[in-house]
Amino acid sequence: MSFNELNSVEHFIIHQLTGLDLNAMKVSEPKATYGVQWVYKSADELQRSVNEVLVESDLKDALIRLNPEITANPALADEVIYKLRAVLIAVNQVGLVKANEEFFKWMTGEKTMPFGENNRHVPICLIDFEDLSNNIYIATNQFRIHHRETKIPDVVLIINGIPVVIGEAKTPIRPSVSWLDGADEIHRVYENSVPQLFVPNILSFATEGKELFFGGIRTPLEFWAPWRMENDDDVLAKRLGLSEIGKELSDLLSPVRLLDILQNFSLFTSNKNKQRIKILCRFQQYEGANKIVERVKEGRVKKGLIWHFQGSGKSLLMVFAAQKLRKSAELKSPTVIVLVDRTDLDTQISGTFNAAEIPNVETTESISELQKLLERDTRKIIISMIHKFRDAKPNMNGRDNIIVLVDEAHRTQEGDLGRQMRAALPNAFLFGLTGTPVNKADKNTFWAFGSEEDEGGYMSRYTFQDSIRDKATLPLHFEPRLVDVHVDKETIDKAFAEFKEDAALTDEEADALNQKSAKMAAFLKSPERVAKIVEDIAQHFKEKVDPQGFKAMIVTPDRHGCVQYKEELDKHFPTEASTVVISTTANDDFDFKQKWGMDKARQEKVVEEFSDPQSVVKFIIVTAKLLTGFDAPVLQTMYLDKSLKDHTLLQAICRTNRLYPSKTFGRIVDYFGVFDDAAKALQFDEQSVKQVITNLSELRESTTIAIP
Repeated sequence: MSFNELNSVEHFIIHQLTGLDLNAMKVSEPKATYGVQWVYKSADELQRSVNEVLVESDLKDALIRLNPEITANPALADEVIYKLRAVLIAVNQVGLVKANEEFFKWMTGEKTMPFGENNRHVPICLIDFEDLSNNIYIATNQFRIHHRETKIPDVVLIINGIPVVIGEAKTPIRPSVSWLDGADEIHRVYENSVPQLFVPNILSFATEGKELFFGGIRTPLEFWAPWRMENDDDVLAKRLGLSEIGKELSDLLSPVRLLDILQNFSLFTSNKNKQRIKILCRFQQYEGANKIVERVKEGRVKKGLIWHFQGSGKSLLMVFAAQKLRKSAELKSPTVIVLVDRTDLDTQISGTFNAAEIPNVETTESISELQKLLERDTRKIIISMIHKFRDAKPNMNGRDNIIVLVDEAHRTQEGDLGRQMRAALPNAFLFGLTGTPVNKADKNTFWAFGSEEDEGGYMSRYTFQDSIRDKATLPLHFEPRLVDVHVDKETIDKAFAEFKEDAALTDEEADALNQKSAKMAAFLKSPERVAKIVEDIAQHFKEKVDPQGFKAMIVTPDRHGCVQYKEELDKHFPTEASTVVISTTANDDFDFKQKWGMDKARQEKVVEEFSDPQSVVKFIIVTAKLLTGFDAPVLQTMYLDKSLKDHTLLQAICRTNRLYPSKTFGRIVDYFGVFDDAAKALQFDEQSVKQVITNLSELRESTTIAIP
C-alpha cells in the first residue's frame, strides 16, 4: 500500500483494524486474532448527534444484553445512561482526570444501582470482560463532535457505544510532520475543546505511519510512549516504513489489549502537588507484569528474573503485577509480598502503592509484624524489607499462591536472609527485578530467580538501548573535569586488591592499608582541592544547569566531606541553596549530630523540597544516601567526587536521566576519574553503551589520570 495526501494513514489504520479498504471500498478477510474484531461504521451511520459523546442506542442494547435486571426491565437502561451523562457533563466542574476516573469505575463494573430485589444494589456491567465476544467493537473516522468548539478526530474506537480511543493520523510524505504533531493536537487542542469526548478515554494515539506513540488524558507529550511487540528487533522492517507500523497498531488497539489496559494497567494517583493524574503502562511494564501473572497461573515454573534498565518503571511494574494477581479469581485470593532491602526503597514503593490507592496494602514496621501477617494467612499485598525475615521460622506459610516480588534482586538475596525467606515460604513464587545488569558469575542471583527455560536467564529484559530508543530514559553525558585532581585509581585499586587477596591481614598489612586509606582521604579532602572543585562546580552550575531550570547532586568521599563541600559551596551560593543528607552514628560527637543529623521525616521533607522546581534548594550533597531509591526528575547533573563501582555506580549515575520537561540528557561531571569504571559497568553490551553514553571513544582518548 502506497501513501499520499489522499490515500492516507487514516485509511491505513481503518484497513489494519477492520479489513475495510476505504480507498477501494472493499472488505478483505478480517484478522480475528483474538476472537473479536473491529467493524467499520462511517460517522454518518452512527445514531448520534454532533453534541453527543455516547452512541446511546448501542449502549442501551449492551446494558440490556449484559445485565439480567435490565434485561427484565429495559427501561432501567435509561437510568444508567442518565448517570453516565451526568459524569460527562461534570467534566467542566471536576476536571478531566477526575471525570475519567469516575467513568472508569462505571466501565470496570465498580458502580452499582438499586435494581435488585427489594432495591438491592447490583453491579452494573457496561463491558463484558469475561466473554469479549459479547461486546460490540466499532471503528470510525471523521467523528464530528461539538462542545466548546466543533472538532473532527481522525479515528475513534467505540466499545458498546462508548468512545474509548482517539487517534490522530498525520501525513507520512512531509518530513516536517511527525506523530508529535498529532499527539500535540490531541493533548493541547482536543482535550481542551471537547473534553467530554475524553471522559471515557482508555488511551489516545498518534502516528504518521512510521512511529506509533500513545498516551493517557493530560499526559505531557514527553511521557507519551511507543508500543512495541515482544522481541521486535526488526530494524530493517522499520526502515521499510509505513505499513510496518501496522503490527504495533493491531496489537495495541486489539480489544483484548485495550480491555486489559482498562482493567489492570491504568492508575489514578496523586502527584507531589496533590493533583490527580492518570498513569498508563508502558509496553515493557505490560509485558513484564503479564509474564509474572501468566507464570503464576501456569504454576509450572515458580521463579523468574526481570532486568529492566534503571528508570524504566520497575515500581509501577510491581504495582500493575500485584493488582492483576490480586484481581485474578483463579488464584483464589493470593498474597503478594513486595520485598526491598533499603529504607528509602521501602518508602518509595509504599508511596507508589498508597498514592495509587491500591486496595488491601499492608506495610510492615517490624519483624514480628511481618511474621504475624504470614502466620495469620493474610491475603493482601504486603510491603516489607528483606531484613524482616531475619530469624524467620521454617514453613511459616506453605501456601502455593504466595507471590514474592523482590526489588533490586542483584543484592537482596545475598547471605542468609534469602535462604531464610525461602525456608519460611517454601512453596512461594519468587520473581526478582533489577535495574542493574546482573553478572552471570553472580550465581546467587541466577540461582534464586533465573529459570533455565528463559533465554539468558531473563524472563523479561529491557536494556539501556531499549530505554533510550523508547524515550523511557534519557542519554547520559560524561564530562571529565579538572583532570589534575583525579585520583590515581590504578595504583590504589591494585594495592587494595592485593590486601583483599589475603583474608588474614598481618599487622603490617593492616597498617599499610590504613596508611593508604588515610593518604587517599587526605588527598581527596585537602582544602585546596575541595575549594578548586567547588569553584568549578559553581561556575559550571551557573552557566549550564541553573539557566535550564534543573538541579544538581554532589557526591563526596564521606560524611565529613559532605560538610566540607557544603561550607565551601556556601561561599558561592546562599546557605539555603544546598542541603546535606547524611546519617549520623552513635560515635559522632554531639555537635555533629545536632547540626547534621536527619531523621526519616526530615529527609523526606528535604527530598520533597529539592524535587520542587520552584524551591530555593538547588543542590543536594550526599555520600551514600539517595544514590538508590531516589527519583527527582528535576535532577539533571551529578558532580561526582567519589569512587563508585559496578551496580552502585550505575544506579547512582542513573539518578540524572529521568524524564523531565525540556530535559534532553543526564550529565555526570567527573572529578574523581570514574569514567572508565562507568564504561566497564556498561560494557556487557558495547552497542548499548554507545547509545547511552555520548562521545564514548573521544572520552576514552581524552581521559587521563593524574597521580596525586
